[in-house]
Amino acid sequence: MSDEFLAPGRYIDSGAPNVVAFAQAAVGGDGDALARVLRLYRAVRDSVVYDPYVDLSDPANFRASSVLAAGRGFCIGKAALLAGCCRVVGVPARVGYADVRNHLSSPRLTEYMGTDVYVWHSYTDILLDGAWVKATPAFNSELCRRLGLEPLEFDGRSDSLLHPYDRAGRLYMQYLEDRGTFADVPYDAIMAAFRTHYAALMARHGLAGDFQAEAVAGEAARQDA
Repeated sequence: MSDEFLAPGRYIDSGAPNVVAFAQAAVGGDGDALARVLRLYRAVRDSVVYDPYVDLSDPANFRASSVLAAGRGFCIGKAALLAGCCRVVGVPARVGYADVRNHLSSPRLTEYMGTDVYVWHSYTDILLDGAWVKATPAFNSELCRRLGLEPLEFDGRSDSLLHPYDRAGRLYMQYLEDRGTFADVPYDAIMAAFRTHYAALMARHGLAGDFQAEAVAGEAARQDA
Protein backbone atom coordinates (compact mmCIF):
# COMPACT_ATOMS: atom_id res chain seq x y z
CA MET A 1 0.00 0.00 0.00
CA SER A 2 1.39 3.36 -1.02
CA ASP A 3 2.09 5.78 1.84
CA GLU A 4 0.26 8.49 -0.12
CA PHE A 5 -3.08 7.07 1.06
CA LEU A 6 -2.02 7.35 4.70
CA ALA A 7 0.15 10.47 4.73
CA PRO A 8 -1.16 14.05 5.01
CA GLY A 9 -1.71 15.91 1.75
CA ARG A 10 -2.12 19.55 0.84
CA TYR A 11 -5.92 19.31 0.96
CA ILE A 12 -6.37 16.03 2.80
CA ASP A 13 -4.34 17.54 5.63
CA SER A 14 -4.73 14.72 8.10
CA GLY A 15 -1.93 16.08 10.26
CA ALA A 16 -3.83 19.26 11.10
CA PRO A 17 -4.51 19.40 14.85
CA ASN A 18 -8.26 19.96 14.48
CA VAL A 19 -8.62 17.02 12.07
CA VAL A 20 -6.64 14.76 14.42
CA ALA A 21 -8.71 15.82 17.43
CA PHE A 22 -12.02 15.46 15.57
CA ALA A 23 -11.16 11.97 14.27
CA GLN A 24 -9.95 10.71 17.62
CA ALA A 25 -13.03 12.03 19.41
CA ALA A 26 -15.36 10.51 16.81
CA VAL A 27 -13.93 6.99 16.93
CA GLY A 28 -13.49 6.75 20.68
CA GLY A 29 -11.19 4.05 22.00
CA ASP A 30 -12.88 0.85 20.86
CA GLY A 31 -13.66 -1.05 17.70
CA ASP A 32 -11.92 -2.46 14.64
CA ALA A 33 -11.18 -0.50 11.47
CA LEU A 34 -14.71 -0.93 10.13
CA ALA A 35 -16.34 0.32 13.32
CA ARG A 36 -14.02 3.32 13.45
CA VAL A 37 -14.71 4.26 9.82
CA LEU A 38 -18.48 4.01 10.29
CA ARG A 39 -18.26 6.39 13.25
CA LEU A 40 -16.14 8.77 11.19
CA TYR A 41 -18.57 8.66 8.29
CA ARG A 42 -21.52 9.65 10.45
CA ALA A 43 -19.51 12.33 12.24
CA VAL A 44 -18.39 14.01 9.01
CA ARG A 45 -21.78 13.63 7.36
CA ASP A 46 -23.71 15.22 10.21
CA SER A 47 -21.26 17.51 12.01
CA VAL A 48 -20.41 19.55 8.91
CA VAL A 49 -23.42 21.10 7.17
CA TYR A 50 -23.66 20.66 3.42
CA ASP A 51 -23.46 24.14 1.92
CA PRO A 52 -22.55 24.72 -1.75
CA TYR A 53 -22.98 28.49 -1.33
CA VAL A 54 -19.32 28.72 -0.32
CA ASP A 55 -16.77 30.30 -2.67
CA LEU A 56 -15.96 27.44 -5.03
CA SER A 57 -12.71 29.12 -6.10
CA ASP A 58 -11.27 29.37 -2.59
CA PRO A 59 -8.77 26.57 -1.85
CA ALA A 60 -9.83 26.65 1.81
CA ASN A 61 -13.19 25.15 0.83
CA PHE A 62 -11.37 22.12 -0.58
CA ARG A 63 -9.16 21.56 2.48
CA ALA A 64 -10.21 19.17 5.26
CA SER A 65 -9.06 21.30 8.20
CA SER A 66 -10.66 24.49 6.86
CA VAL A 67 -14.00 22.84 6.16
CA LEU A 68 -14.01 21.32 9.64
CA ALA A 69 -13.20 24.71 11.20
CA ALA A 70 -16.00 26.39 9.23
CA GLY A 71 -18.54 23.69 10.11
CA ARG A 72 -19.89 23.76 6.57
CA GLY A 73 -18.76 22.80 3.11
CA PHE A 74 -19.71 21.15 -0.15
CA CYS A 75 -19.04 17.62 -1.32
CA ILE A 76 -15.37 18.04 -2.23
CA GLY A 77 -14.31 19.47 1.12
CA LYS A 78 -16.38 16.97 3.11
CA ALA A 79 -14.96 14.02 1.16
CA ALA A 80 -11.45 15.34 1.83
CA LEU A 81 -12.29 15.60 5.52
CA LEU A 82 -13.52 12.01 5.73
CA ALA A 83 -10.40 10.80 3.90
CA GLY A 84 -8.23 12.77 6.31
CA CYS A 85 -10.02 11.37 9.34
CA CYS A 86 -9.56 7.82 8.05
CA ARG A 87 -5.84 8.46 7.64
CA VAL A 88 -5.63 9.77 11.21
CA VAL A 89 -6.83 6.38 12.53
CA GLY A 90 -4.58 4.39 10.20
CA VAL A 91 -7.09 3.47 7.49
CA PRO A 92 -5.92 4.19 3.91
CA ALA A 93 -8.24 6.56 2.05
CA ARG A 94 -8.36 8.67 -1.10
CA VAL A 95 -10.90 10.87 -2.86
CA GLY A 96 -12.88 10.08 -6.00
CA TYR A 97 -15.07 12.04 -8.36
CA ALA A 98 -17.95 11.58 -10.76
CA ASP A 99 -20.27 13.77 -12.79
CA VAL A 100 -23.88 13.42 -11.63
CA ARG A 101 -27.28 14.82 -12.44
CA ASN A 102 -28.52 16.18 -9.12
CA HIS A 103 -31.87 17.52 -7.93
CA LEU A 104 -30.56 18.14 -4.41
CA SER A 105 -30.13 21.85 -5.00
CA SER A 106 -31.85 25.20 -4.65
CA PRO A 107 -33.53 27.05 -7.52
CA ARG A 108 -31.05 29.92 -7.19
CA LEU A 109 -28.01 27.64 -7.30
CA THR A 110 -29.39 25.85 -10.35
CA GLU A 111 -30.02 29.21 -12.02
CA TYR A 112 -26.43 30.36 -11.56
CA MET A 113 -25.04 26.97 -12.50
CA GLY A 114 -27.17 26.88 -15.64
CA THR A 115 -27.52 23.11 -15.36
CA ASP A 116 -28.42 20.30 -12.97
CA VAL A 117 -25.23 18.42 -13.85
CA TYR A 118 -22.62 18.55 -11.09
CA VAL A 119 -19.13 17.89 -12.43
CA TRP A 120 -16.48 16.53 -10.05
CA HIS A 121 -19.02 15.48 -7.40
CA SER A 122 -16.83 13.94 -4.71
CA TYR A 123 -16.84 10.85 -2.54
CA THR A 124 -14.28 9.16 -0.28
CA ASP A 125 -12.71 5.85 -1.29
CA ILE A 126 -11.68 3.82 1.77
CA LEU A 127 -9.63 0.61 2.01
CA LEU A 128 -11.38 -1.87 4.31
CA ASP A 129 -10.56 -5.58 4.55
CA GLY A 130 -8.51 -5.41 1.36
CA ALA A 131 -11.17 -3.75 -0.80
CA TRP A 132 -11.80 -0.12 -1.77
CA VAL A 133 -15.29 1.04 -0.81
CA LYS A 134 -16.89 4.36 -1.75
CA ALA A 135 -18.65 6.58 0.80
CA THR A 136 -20.37 9.94 0.26
CA PRO A 137 -20.61 12.07 3.43
CA ALA A 138 -21.82 15.21 1.65
CA PHE A 139 -25.49 15.52 2.63
CA ASN A 140 -26.14 15.89 6.35
CA SER A 141 -29.09 14.02 7.87
CA GLU A 142 -31.10 17.11 8.81
CA LEU A 143 -31.01 18.43 5.24
CA CYS A 144 -31.97 15.04 3.80
CA ARG A 145 -34.95 14.61 6.09
CA ARG A 146 -36.21 18.12 5.37
CA LEU A 147 -36.01 17.31 1.66
CA GLY A 148 -37.92 14.04 2.05
CA LEU A 149 -34.85 11.85 1.60
CA GLU A 150 -33.43 9.12 3.76
CA PRO A 151 -29.89 10.08 4.83
CA LEU A 152 -27.34 8.26 2.72
CA GLU A 153 -25.98 5.39 4.80
CA PHE A 154 -22.68 3.55 4.53
CA ASP A 155 -22.00 0.03 5.80
CA GLY A 156 -18.33 -0.22 4.89
CA ARG A 157 -19.00 -3.21 2.64
CA SER A 158 -20.70 -1.76 -0.44
CA ASP A 159 -20.42 1.52 -2.30
CA SER A 160 -22.61 4.38 -1.08
CA LEU A 161 -22.68 7.06 -3.77
CA LEU A 162 -26.03 8.64 -4.61
CA HIS A 163 -29.65 9.09 -3.59
CA PRO A 164 -31.21 7.49 -6.70
CA TYR A 165 -34.81 8.09 -5.58
CA ASP A 166 -36.67 10.22 -3.08
CA ARG A 167 -39.22 8.76 -0.66
CA ALA A 168 -41.94 9.13 -3.31
CA GLY A 169 -39.95 6.97 -5.73
CA ARG A 170 -39.01 9.78 -8.10
CA LEU A 171 -35.58 9.83 -9.74
CA TYR A 172 -33.35 12.11 -7.69
CA MET A 173 -29.71 11.68 -8.71
CA GLN A 174 -28.11 10.00 -11.71
CA TYR A 175 -24.52 8.85 -12.14
CA LEU A 176 -23.16 10.10 -15.48
CA GLU A 177 -19.38 9.73 -15.67
CA ASP A 178 -16.56 8.53 -13.45
CA ARG A 179 -13.47 10.77 -13.11
CA GLY A 180 -11.35 8.39 -11.05
CA THR A 181 -9.64 8.50 -7.67
CA PHE A 182 -6.77 10.62 -6.35
CA ALA A 183 -4.43 10.64 -3.37
CA ASP A 184 -5.24 14.33 -2.85
CA VAL A 185 -7.79 16.82 -4.18
CA PRO A 186 -6.86 17.75 -7.81
CA TYR A 187 -7.66 21.42 -7.25
CA ASP A 188 -6.33 22.76 -10.56
CA ALA A 189 -8.25 20.25 -12.68
CA ILE A 190 -11.45 20.93 -10.75
CA MET A 191 -11.01 24.70 -11.10
CA ALA A 192 -10.60 24.39 -14.87
CA ALA A 193 -13.81 22.37 -15.12
CA PHE A 194 -15.77 24.68 -12.81
CA ARG A 195 -14.73 27.78 -14.76
CA THR A 196 -15.84 26.10 -17.98
CA HIS A 197 -19.16 24.74 -16.74
CA TYR A 198 -20.16 27.31 -14.10
CA ALA A 199 -18.77 30.64 -15.28
CA ALA A 200 -21.59 32.76 -13.79
CA LEU A 201 -21.44 31.04 -10.42
CA MET A 202 -17.65 31.20 -10.21
CA ALA A 203 -17.68 34.92 -10.99
CA ARG A 204 -19.78 35.54 -7.87
CA HIS A 205 -17.34 33.82 -5.50
CA GLY A 206 -20.17 32.19 -3.57
CA LEU A 207 -23.84 32.92 -2.96
CA ALA A 208 -25.24 34.66 0.10
CA GLY A 209 -28.22 33.09 1.85
CA ASP A 210 -29.45 29.93 3.54
CA PHE A 211 -28.97 27.04 1.13
CA GLN A 212 -30.91 24.57 3.25
CA ALA A 213 -34.00 26.77 3.55
CA GLU A 214 -33.95 27.57 -0.17
CA ALA A 215 -33.46 23.94 -1.14
CA VAL A 216 -36.39 22.84 1.03
CA ALA A 217 -38.64 25.54 -0.47
CA GLY A 218 -37.55 24.53 -3.96
CA GLU A 219 -38.26 20.87 -3.27
CA ALA A 220 -41.76 21.73 -2.01
CA ALA A 221 -42.40 23.62 -5.25
CA ARG A 222 -41.06 20.67 -7.27
CA GLN A 223 -43.44 18.27 -5.53
CA ASP A 224 -46.40 20.56 -6.19
CA ALA A 225 -45.55 20.93 -9.88
